[in-house]
Amino acid sequence: MTEQPAARVTAAGDTVTVALHGEVDVLNVEQVRVAVHEAIAARPAAITVDLRRLSFIDSTGLGALIFGFQRARDAGIAYRLANADRMVHQVLALSGLLEVVELVQEPGADTEAAAG
Repeated sequence: MTEQPAARVTAAGDTVTVALHGEVDVLNVEQVRVAVHEAIAARPAAITVDLRRLSFIDSTGLGALIFGFQRARDAGIAYRLANADRMVHQVLALSGLLEVVELVQEPGADTEAAAG
């Protein structure tokens, strides 16, 4: 069975979305870094990192999210996280990342994650 990529980039209007899938850890964090770099290079008004299908993130994954936030901020691009489940939300909160990065829950995210 082929594993789904850890990150996928899509654009809609002036927002680029980086959707994370499955587990993000030291084995695949480079995919996340590349996706975040691609999103920033597109120079959108905003980047949303969609976490609805993320089941696990380790410290290297958190580092990639922080790197993305810093690079986006330096480029004047709005950066937010979206749709974290309870476990991922707890990791983000404990890391202190939610003190500097906005986290939103988009309508229907719970339903889509359960179906996907």
